[in-house]
Amino acid sequence: MIRRSTPTKDAVLDVLASSKKAMSQEAVMKKVRINMDRATIYRVLNRFCEDGILHRIVAEDGKQYFAVCIRCDEKKLADHHFHFRCTKCETIECLPIEVQFSLEKSYSVESVNCILTGVCKDCA
Repeated sequence: MIRRSTPTKDAVLDVLASSKKAMSQEAVMKKVRINMDRATIYRVLNRFCEDGILHRIVAEDGKQYFAVCIRCDEKKLADHHFHFRCTKCETIECLPIEVQFSLEKSYSVESVNCILTGVCKDCA
């Protein structure tokens, strides 16, 4: 489905596209330059995920982060890839490692969420 462009959507996408890391809704809200409420930002982020513009990363504490899929395409990452969350600088980045798994044929996988947690190379 093609959705119309709005200043709200453009502002959220600009913040995420200019970021070098995945961002939480709270981080997007702090950076966005127009006034919008929390529910609007969540709605925009969820629609972008549905449309394949962003992907959602759920950390082990349940917090959701969002990343523009363009960076994954540039790195030629598979849909099912690992992410790394640094406990010092709180960044989350896509890793060029595909998640490998095998299931019985009766299962149909719709999404995979794999996150590694530790200290990144910049903080080590």
